[in-house]
Amino acid sequence: MTDTPEIAQKAPYPVDVEAGKTYFWCACGKSQNQPFCDGSHKGTDITPVKFSAEASKKVFFCGCKQSGKSPLCDGSHSGL
Repeated sequence: MTDTPEIAQKAPYPVDVEAGKTYFWCACGKSQNQPFCDGSHKGTDITPVKFSAEASKKVFFCGCKQSGKSPLCDGSHSGL
């Protein structure tokens, strides 16, 4: 059985990322530190997604956990 991610919110999380920094996006939807992992996925078969910022800029991390371009938003939340 495959675990299903929880919808954290039906909108992306705008985040100012820093060039050269690595982020771990919560893929399970259970983290209390959205959109980032806090270890809440333990006990599931869902793992966080590593994101390495190539430039300092604002990016939009997926909040619904349904994006086909995870960890970034692709607009999938608009169909939920």
